[in-house]
Amino acid sequence: MIVSQTEFRGALLDGARERPIGLVDEKGRAAGRRFDVYRNNVAVSLTEALSQGFPTIAKLIGEENFNAVAGIFLRQSPPASPLMMHYGAGFPEFLEGFAPLQHLGYLADVARLELALRRSYHAADATPIAPDALGEIDPMQLGNVVMTFAPAVELLHSPWPLHAIWAYNMQGGPKPQAVAQDVLITRAEFDPMPYALPAGGLAAMTALTAGNPLGEAAAIGANSAPDFDLGALLALLLQGNAITSISITP
Repeated sequence: MIVSQTEFRGALLDGARERPIGLVDEKGRAAGRRFDVYRNNVAVSLTEALSQGFPTIAKLIGEENFNAVAGIFLRQSPPASPLMMHYGAGFPEFLEGFAPLQHLGYLADVARLELALRRSYHAADATPIAPDALGEIDPMQLGNVVMTFAPAVELLHSPWPLHAIWAYNMQGGPKPQAVAQDVLITRAEFDPMPYALPAGGLAAMTALTAGNPLGEAAAIGANSAPDFDLGALLALLLQGNAITSISITP
């Protein structure tokens, strides 16, 4: 009896299912306990991959709860690639719709932050501009500067104190306050780091990454938040080696 891939995969990812009827080894013996061991090893490996990919989520809900949630997720979302560094791309949306965790509304955005950190880590290398490159531009031309950014740069919008939640759990930072925080991720060297964007920073960065000149982006940031601090944003970008080239529009 031939066992279909769909049947095999369904039983492999769901410990509550019976072993597929007709599943035998190369000698024709019933898979039996050997299948159970393999099924357990797969579940453990996928759970570990999720735990390593989402350490802040694991810390926020506790190891036991995380393992239980991961068990449900992996049955619904088996790996689409053999590269485990990509596993869990749908985890934020899963958390968003997972009823038992609805009281922790920030979990999905924290998972998005952790995915963005992973993407930044694996992004291609890029050579940043010199630290004094902007300072050498004629101040009258500064507003016409157009920037390009490293592939490792990531932007996230959140209504939650996203950076503070991450920093509190992963770096021993201060207790989060009830304020929205947008996040910029840069990779100055080997490991990416998230930073809370200043007010208006996301609007300005969105404009800059779309190719708008610095002056227009600054105006967009100021319209978004009257206290927008362009200098603080540029400092974050230079500190994170985020800018890879600059040019001046006519």
